[in-house]
Amino acid sequence: MGTSTRKRGLAVLVALLATVAAGVPATPAAAQQAPWRPVPPGPAPVVNPLTGFIPYAGSYSTFPYSMEWFYLPVNAVMSGPDRLDWSAVESQLNAIAARGHQAAFRFYLDYPGKPSGVPRFLLDGGLVTHSYDDYGNDGISVSPDYDDPALDTALDTFIAAFGHRYDGDPRIGFIQLGLIGFWGEWHTYPYDGWAKPENWLASAAEQARVVNAYTSAFRRTRLQVRYPGADNAAAPVGYHDDSFAVETLPGPGWHFMDKMTQAGATGKWLTQSIGGELRPEIQGCIFDAPADCPVIEDFADNDFPGGVAQTHVSWLLNQYAFAPGYTGGNYDRALAGAQSMGYRLQATGVRTTVDGRRHELGVDVRMQDLGVAPFYYDWPVQIAAVDKHGRIAKTWTTPWRLTTVTPQAAAQFSTRLPLRDLRPGAYTLVLRAANPMPNGVPLRFANAGQDQTLTGWLTLGGIRL
Repeated sequence: MGTSTRKRGLAVLVALLATVAAGVPATPAAAQQAPWRPVPPGPAPVVNPLTGFIPYAGSYSTFPYSMEWFYLPVNAVMSGPDRLDWSAVESQLNAIAARGHQAAFRFYLDYPGKPSGVPRFLLDGGLVTHSYDDYGNDGISVSPDYDDPALDTALDTFIAAFGHRYDGDPRIGFIQLGLIGFWGEWHTYPYDGWAKPENWLASAAEQARVVNAYTSAFRRTRLQVRYPGADNAAAPVGYHDDSFAVETLPGPGWHFMDKMTQAGATGKWLTQSIGGELRPEIQGCIFDAPADCPVIEDFADNDFPGGVAQTHVSWLLNQYAFAPGYTGGNYDRALAGAQSMGYRLQATGVRTTVDGRRHELGVDVRMQDLGVAPFYYDWPVQIAAVDKHGRIAKTWTTPWRLTTVTPQAAAQFSTRLPLRDLRPGAYTLVLRAANPMPNGVPLRFANAGQDQTLTGWLTLGGIRL
């Protein structure tokens, strides 16, 4: 064998080994036909599912959004130890879904200024409650004894039934645990044993009981609890900072990020979501230029970008964005602020290989996350072949998991797709993560080819069979 022949043989062998390692059919022809092609980048999508600013449930045209928020009292569902009627939940979820949005919500027992959410059968049964005038309540609601065995049993029943009915429901983005404390926010300040000698908050054991009940009942729908703590750091729950950009950044010891550090949970955002509410008092001024929000309490942050960077927050309730709404430069800065939260997925490269012998198409895609958080659901990632008439000729669902793409770890996905049902010809390959709610906001990639061929799909390029 001559030197040139040996060199050609070695080159073919190297190409074959490289092709096998990349998951492409091991033939010399396939190796030659499978170069990586860049997928051109594009701007951040204006709105994406399960991220950004969200309003109280309703129809708005003042700001883009993909989720809506609501509260419900427990007694809207539970009227007896074993009597539960979910009509009130269905009404909210169906109205929100009809607008193409997913919901985030929580149940409460005690909401200052609103009638008690405690089921009547518990009150009639002798449940101890505390009256108060704080937060404009003026005795309207009452704070229950959260450690009463009858209430504990009722909550166990309620949470189990809640999860049985709604875990994995595509209309729901996030559920906050709620139930405990004022507004379901897991505090009873000033009745906390510090500001005042009375401590109305549920005991640590009861708090752990509620966390365990929720995590047993919900295995698919993402959960959030108000405060990070050593007792919930290992639980499959995220958190919600309901005083965002005021009590967020570390410093005084009791801010959100102080508690994240104390709980050893500063990296939990990689697997569990962070949400909350932009503090209402600063919603209207935080995007002024220059910023001129008042310092409403000692140690207040007034630092929206810093809060996003440190918490890795995905979404925030911000009613001001929707009513009355931002205008001019404030709108632009608020939109940029909304886009700065959560994930920003971007495909960076694609490789396709047609294996005629096996009637298979090999597809490899490289992807990165330019945002501050992952996408927390493994929605079905689909590839479709679009014919010359712009019609989808074939759709495949891949085993790819978007939760593996994080700001700290780019991903490379590979799959082999059967071609027997496709006629010979030219096709355009497109990709999407399918929103499981049929009319939901499409997940869009930060690529120039997003929506180029079909709305809701990212164009990967052409193939010929």
